[in-house]
Amino acid sequence: MATTAKQKIILAPSRDIPFNKLVLSQANVRRVKAGVSIEELAEDIARRGLLQGLSVRAITGEDGAETGMFEIPAGGRRFRALELLVKQKRLAKTAPVPCVVRNAGIPEEDSLAENVQRAPLHPLDQFRAFQALREKGESEEEIAAAFFVPVSVVKQRLKLASVSPRLLDVYAEDGMTLDQLIAFTVSDDHERQEQVFERLSQSYDKQPYVIRRMLTENAVRASDKRAQFVGVDAYVEAGGAVMRDLFQSDDGGCLQDMALLDLMVTEKLREAAMAVQAEGWKWIDVATSFPYGHTFGLRQLRGDQVPLTEEEEAARAALQAELDKLEEEYADAPELPEEIDARLGEIETALEAFDDRPVRFEPEEVARAGAFVSIDSDGGLRIERGFVRPEDELPIEPDVDDSDNSDEAQVIAAAANYGDSAAGEDDMEPVPEREEDEGLKPLSDRLVAELTAHRTVALRFALGENPEVAFLAALHAVALRTFYHYPLDTCLELEPKSAYLSSQAPGLADTPSARLLDGRHQAFAAALPKEPEELWDALVGFDSESRQALFAHCVARTVNAVIDPYNRRPRAIAHADRLAQAVDLDMAAAGWTPTVDGYLGRVTKARILQAVSEAKGQRSADRIEHLKKGEMATEAEILLSGSGWVPEPLRTPGRPIASSSGSPEPNQPPLETAAEASEPAVEGTAGDGGETAMAEAEPIAEDEEAAEQAPEALAAE
Repeated sequence: MATTAKQKIILAPSRDIPFNKLVLSQANVRRVKAGVSIEELAEDIARRGLLQGLSVRAITGEDGAETGMFEIPAGGRRFRALELLVKQKRLAKTAPVPCVVRNAGIPEEDSLAENVQRAPLHPLDQFRAFQALREKGESEEEIAAAFFVPVSVVKQRLKLASVSPRLLDVYAEDGMTLDQLIAFTVSDDHERQEQVFERLSQSYDKQPYVIRRMLTENAVRASDKRAQFVGVDAYVEAGGAVMRDLFQSDDGGCLQDMALLDLMVTEKLREAAMAVQAEGWKWIDVATSFPYGHTFGLRQLRGDQVPLTEEEEAARAALQAELDKLEEEYADAPELPEEIDARLGEIETALEAFDDRPVRFEPEEVARAGAFVSIDSDGGLRIERGFVRPEDELPIEPDVDDSDNSDEAQVIAAAANYGDSAAGEDDMEPVPEREEDEGLKPLSDRLVAELTAHRTVALRFALGENPEVAFLAALHAVALRTFYHYPLDTCLELEPKSAYLSSQAPGLADTPSARLLDGRHQAFAAALPKEPEELWDALVGFDSESRQALFAHCVARTVNAVIDPYNRRPRAIAHADRLAQAVDLDMAAAGWTPTVDGYLGRVTKARILQAVSEAKGQRSADRIEHLKKGEMATEAEILLSGSGWVPEPLRTPGRPIASSSGSPEPNQPPLETAAEASEPAVEGTAGDGGETAMAEAEPIAEDEEAAEQAPEALAAE
């Protein structure tokens, strides 16, 4: 029995057709603009030529005969790009265009099939194509110009291609998401990347922010004050490595070599300490940071600023005059011109330099005082000079009482001597009473006490009738105790106390409130006289506003709202709540934030979940409920960052649990994506950073023409 041979497939023929014989078909299914723009596609065709021909059909007349014209049902964007080149006179109207001439089937099927049947290139192939171009000598800028993308996108794709080959294979087999692969680019260490991947395989939570945290857990952010102190550039020059995240804001990256960083910090602090020691101080204490209140119990010297020279005085006066003139000239301007704004900034900086002159101390004071050398919260060198320890204070000379030379004292002394010499003599005649001397005699102690008691009562009444003087007297009393180590006595029995906060949280000295409080205290100290005897006259010369500000500062330093286990003071704490309400205290706005060291790592898991639930909603708490205590605390710190949530001991009665700017109010429904929304700002997960990275990393064209612009086209070629 004979078999029938299968009919062979016959492909449509291809031919070159002059451009002026081509027209766009109405059967093209693409109506919505997408992918690379016509202008960019035209530039790419001018650079590389047409990588794919057009699919055309002959146009026939009413009699069915061909007219010599051809319509394009598939390839319309390429045709428009060629049309643009013709209009720009960069391509001849009769230039031959490679075409595939089809006669069978429906035109709409041709257009639809060309876009639907095409399989997009895998992003990994795209990353590797960029890497191949880089290895062939093309710069990042040249690659970006060739494919009409920013240089940052090229760097991102090259970074993705540089991940461990093992992890790239996992990604190629859909073993991880693009967001997870992006998270691994934080580190260039392939071995470390693979170690983290192994740990993730045994963990339930494989979120991108978890990967970033694992890769950077032994690193220091470039925004850390230690890194700012030594300088990231100097650290790199010394051989230190920096991890960078190209897909989100990373505050300058993470420094990996902790040992090198600590060594550089120590060396730079030692050099600064030696320079301060050369000034003649008796002792120097050096540390990265000191606890809040480290100067408690020490007397601070009151030096004098180095006076300005005549030239400096003239320069400062000229700058101040220029500043006043510009401020007056542009007082009503809605917006300052750029050059004027820049000039005002320069003048203010110069004036601050004049006003912030070094302080000069007496040599004998320097010889028994010391200084603290540390790093401030912004990474600058912090030098606190002129503190005297109690053991280095000069001995206090006893006061000489001239009343011992009075007539009454002499009489008493004589009588005592006489009595001693006459003791035991039975035949001694009694001493006759001395007649009262008509001269002036000191008043008796009893009489003086009675008289001054009358004066005290009268003074109390009079002072109560004069609130202004009473305020001045109270200010004088509290200022004496606040700013002078050995103050004069005052008749007001006011004793302001500033409790030493021995039980304090880590980093308390670097909090905004602590820095502002210390700065305000130093500003007042500089405005007050050096000697306590001169304080009253100085306060009399202050205006009302200055007195009130100083009084508020002195009173504020007496606040003690600490709840100690041995002294809980319920009434005092209740009063602290009333005071917090009166000043509308917001601890989140004051700079407190829940961290692992400061709170989350020191409470139970239930407390952590409660905090996340209150600030971010129950769904966010459920997401981390399965984690171990340490991991839960770390993730909770990320979730709570910027939320405004504070624990119960820090809450002001009447205020919401969290600020409205950071998280929902207590009675609002929880945000379903609260956790996701908070992650990119800290760890750059699949929120803003991940979606942006995916959009940039996968510019896979929706049609065949746009695909010509992407690296997969090169790989295919």
